Amino acid sequence: MLFCCGGLGVIGLVAGEPEQNGSTSPVSAEREPAVAGTPATAVGQPAGTPPSVDVSSVAPSAVAPSAVAPSSSAPSSPTVEKRTVTETATIKYGQRTVEDPNLAEGKRVVRTKGVNGVRTLTYQVTITDGVQTGKKLIKSVVTKQPVTQVVAVGTKPQSTCDPNYSGCVPIASDVDCAGGSGNGPAYVSGPVRVIGSDIYDLDRDGDGYACD
Repeated sequence: MLFCCGGLGVIGLVAGEPEQNGSTSPVSAEREPAVAGTPATAVGQPAGTPPSVDVSSVAPSAVAPSAVAPSSSAPSSPTVEKRTVTETATIKYGQRTVEDPNLAEGKRVVRTKGVNGVRTLTYQVTITDGVQTGKKLIKSVVTKQPVTQVVAVGTKPQSTCDPNYSGCVPIASDVDCAGGSGNGPAYVSGPVRVIGSDIYDLDRDGDGYACD
């Protein structure tokens, strides 16, 4: 009987059948390799539940400081202003001369007095940041016409005879009657009529005639 039963035991072992006492054969004891990327399920944790992670064992990732760009304020645009201004300018009067035959030669007399005129100028002025940077003339108007000055110039030949007497009494520092006792330096032969002032005292008797 022992031989028989022992033979059966040997046959059963060779055939790969498991023993009745629950021990695992060397073949079935080998584990299948774990599939890469699939976490192993913890003991006592239901299948399909994601594994818990111990946060205390996870090193905090280093946070790189954010680079703050330096604030570069753009340059402000210049303040440009345009203004209209008016100015006045003087127009110098001209002068004109005329000949007058009734005036003694070389004598000058103002017949019409000259008056300056006025010109009004309008400009467009450019102001940049409070400083004048441009000035453009946009209008020019004569608001007051100048008056030309007129000067008369005498052309009458100058007489050598004193105008205070009718007849030619020479113009000199002193005049005496010719043939008299006076010492000149100039002399006149009479008679001559006094028509103005007897500046040479030639009318001694006061009748209006000299050297008579």
